[in-house]
Amino acid sequence: MKTLERYVFGAFLSSFFLAFLVLSFVLTIGLMVQIVGYILQGLPLGLVGEFALVSFPETMQWTIPLGLLVAAILVFSRLSADSEVAAMRACGVNLFAVVRWPLLFAALCTALGLYINNEIVPRGHEVRRNLARRISVGAGLDLLEPGKVIDDFPKMKIYFDRKEGNWLHDLIVIDYTNPKFDRMITASKALVESEGRDIVLDLYNVTADPMDESHPGMARAARFQYRAKDALKDAKYTRKEKDFRFGEMLAAIDKAKADVRDPEAAAAEINARRAAKGKAALETTKGGHELKLLRKSLKRTLSDIRTEFMKRWVFAFASICFVLIGIPLGIRAQRRESSIGMAIALVTALCYYMVVILMTSLSKSYAAQPHLLIWLPVAACVLLASFLIPKNL
Repeated sequence: MKTLERYVFGAFLSSFFLAFLVLSFVLTIGLMVQIVGYILQGLPLGLVGEFALVSFPETMQWTIPLGLLVAAILVFSRLSADSEVAAMRACGVNLFAVVRWPLLFAALCTALGLYINNEIVPRGHEVRRNLARRISVGAGLDLLEPGKVIDDFPKMKIYFDRKEGNWLHDLIVIDYTNPKFDRMITASKALVESEGRDIVLDLYNVTADPMDESHPGMARAARFQYRAKDALKDAKYTRKEKDFRFGEMLAAIDKAKADVRDPEAAAAEINARRAAKGKAALETTKGGHELKLLRKSLKRTLSDIRTEFMKRWVFAFASICFVLIGIPLGIRAQRRESSIGMAIALVTALCYYMVVILMTSLSKSYAAQPHLLIWLPVAACVLLASFLIPKNL
């Protein structure tokens, strides 16, 4: 590496790491607030530490590309504003050789991003979801929050306006334990306690509608005890597409393709599972209405999985794309003020990620082919770079 190349690449690296640290701090503020809240609510530090450990890596899929974009624009806009780019041209320096090392570093970050997005982030997402379920259910009653419907407990929902210690005020409980009817219980206040895995509510000024199967009307009582059995038992978490790593995602796509090609076989698998749970089977007659609906559902599932998989690649390719357009945009800035470079970086990243978010929101619209359209920002960056680089380097 020549002295000039080392000088430019050193400035690029220092700017990148500074931008990376600042962006990481900004993006993790919300997470830190959540972690502090869990600590103040008395959760075990080991559980909180595990929650934090798996949550931080997910920010890297944003901070690495954005850090590269900020570094590329700021460094090369400064070189242009200080006439260093003009001096290089006057001395016959090949600018492609100067930008080679930032581009190689961006390619390395793209490979790292592919690994993070396909291996670390899915694993972190699954662990975090399991931890969140353990926190909300297994950690007990300390995390009951007023003003929101709490549906983490099986066969019941709870809502209350105010909490003082273990006393809940203006309480509403929706009870689903009886398969024949749902029961709504209201109370002016309730003392909530746990006995093993059961939640026990000592209710005051109670109304229950209905009281029970033999009394279908509304009943009132000055005091009533309600017990939710096994409410604090950990529920099983069902893995979703976001939890699948690279090999699992490929297998899921192949399985979804096979189901779309042969919906009758997919219906047979679904009916086997429904029979095990005592549910009625789907109508599998060829050309039947339920089979048509199943085919559409399978296509939506395939589109959803494909879009999630492609999103990980597009997020990773943001690193090389941002550097490809950041270098010529920085050279064209012709201004010393860093605010100009930051504005360009913000607009570029916003446009890139807005398209990705839009296509992700359309992931189930299989007719629109969102797994292909999600590559539009990458294609736009390549076209823009092919136009800007020859004019500025």
